[in-house]
Amino acid sequence: MSLVKRISRLPAVQRALGHLAADYLRLVQRTNRFVVEPAAPDAWLDGLSPFIAGMWHGQHTMIAFMRRPHDRIATIISRSPDGNINTIALTRLGARVMRASGARGRVVRDARAKGGAEGLRAMVRALKDGETVAFSADVPKVSRRCDAGIIMLARFSGRPIVPVAVVTSRHLRFNSWDRACLGLPFGRGAMVFGDPISVPRESEPEEFESLRLKVEAEMNRVHDRAYTLVGRLDRVGPPA
Repeated sequence: MSLVKRISRLPAVQRALGHLAADYLRLVQRTNRFVVEPAAPDAWLDGLSPFIAGMWHGQHTMIAFMRRPHDRIATIISRSPDGNINTIALTRLGARVMRASGARGRVVRDARAKGGAEGLRAMVRALKDGETVAFSADVPKVSRRCDAGIIMLARFSGRPIVPVAVVTSRHLRFNSWDRACLGLPFGRGAMVFGDPISVPRESEPEEFESLRLKVEAEMNRVHDRAYTLVGRLDRVGPPA
């Protein structure tokens, strides 16, 4: 492990970086002129809540922008040392962070899968307790390919999936697997909520693929729509 990485994993350093990240994200939110679609969505969102906010992993740093003062939002972050900074930042932004592995497609095949089942149970409990859950829906290490874990969460919880995209006109694009963007201040922003998608409890495993494709298509639609609203093209499209 490099010296820089060892230093970055010191608890005091991670606390400082987490606080700095939260302050920076507040600056981005306050200095971008955000448009929301659908317009005036409060009553609509209240009627759906609690729901599963499906997002692409590369937008996870800005998903806290969707939180309204009365919202209770929870999310999953892995227990890896690299997740500590995100945990500190999101907690300061008002989200409740659960440290566990996310529910992934392997849970469909084996409900006892280590980590995935633990994360699935934690998110189901959060939804039953009235918290909206922000869920990063990508297949691990495959950008913008929807994983079946979000379908399982909707099935077990009985709550709808609402695809969400948050983008800014000015941003930094990282050369990472998730094509992550970091919003920059003083531009335009868009937050787009997609059509809710429900997964019946009695859904059979063979139905998961069509539901997965439906969620993936709606997530890509809201993502493209958000970029249209800020007058930019997404420089990296979905995988072939």
